[in-house]
Amino acid sequence: MTFSIVARVGDAYGVAVASKFPAVGAMVPAARVGVGAVATQSFARISYKEDGLALLAQGHDAAETVRRLTSTDEHAAERQVGVVGVDSQATFTGGSCMDWAGGVAGGDDESGYAIQGNILAGAEVVDAMERAWLTTAGAPLPRRLLAALLAGDAAGGDRRGRQGAALIAVQAGTGYDHAGVLADLRVDDHPEAPRELERLLDLHELISGPPEDVAPLVGDLAAEVAERLTRLGHPATADDAERALEAWAGVENYEMRLAPGGIDARVLRALREATA
Repeated sequence: MTFSIVARVGDAYGVAVASKFPAVGAMVPAARVGVGAVATQSFARISYKEDGLALLAQGHDAAETVRRLTSTDEHAAERQVGVVGVDSQATFTGGSCMDWAGGVAGGDDESGYAIQGNILAGAEVVDAMERAWLTTAGAPLPRRLLAALLAGDAAGGDRRGRQGAALIAVQAGTGYDHAGVLADLRVDDHPEAPRELERLLDLHELISGPPEDVAPLVGDLAAEVAERLTRLGHPATADDAERALEAWAGVENYEMRLAPGGIDARVLRALREATA
């Protein structure tokens, strides 16, 4: 009833998952900074998440972690699990999982992935996810995870339909307050859950990303920004556009993208969209 990708790029780990099941993000994915990531699905055994991460933290590789998780589980034949560690990856599909069910794993010194799914439209779902992962090399981990998930959805995904989706990615020293969370997003109930997850990742990056492509707030641009901010209830002239911009950014949660004397390209686009 679910398809997922568990992956690593350098010291970043994450999971993306979609399913015709509500709140799938509460059940399937788990990731820990410096350790790895796990996805449990197909009659998911929630304890696989913490137990799997604990085994990885103890130094076991992904294959051994999967073996230990499933060898003592009397219902292992109905389970799927994907595991990625610091230098290994593995996927497991029990023999009693509902068709179509299967997975693939691969990697090198720089990255690794485990892709798995059950009750899928067919093997083409996993194939499309693997291609998307491999062809997005160089992109940030959350974007590669999302690309793989959207490719699987476009290839047929869960053959029962769409409902829930989630994405979690961690890396030491990143994210809000440098707590190590690159992204932690969930769509609990939506008819186009994977696309809604894409919208949330766009919003997350806008809010939490650093300034980029900053343009000086002078001349015609300062006048434009002041005029648009005035329309949004933050009166300004070209001379004090930066002050009004700070006030508006505080309302919209764009503070992390503020740059002294300039305006971030994505903030400018959001301002133009808000006043279109």
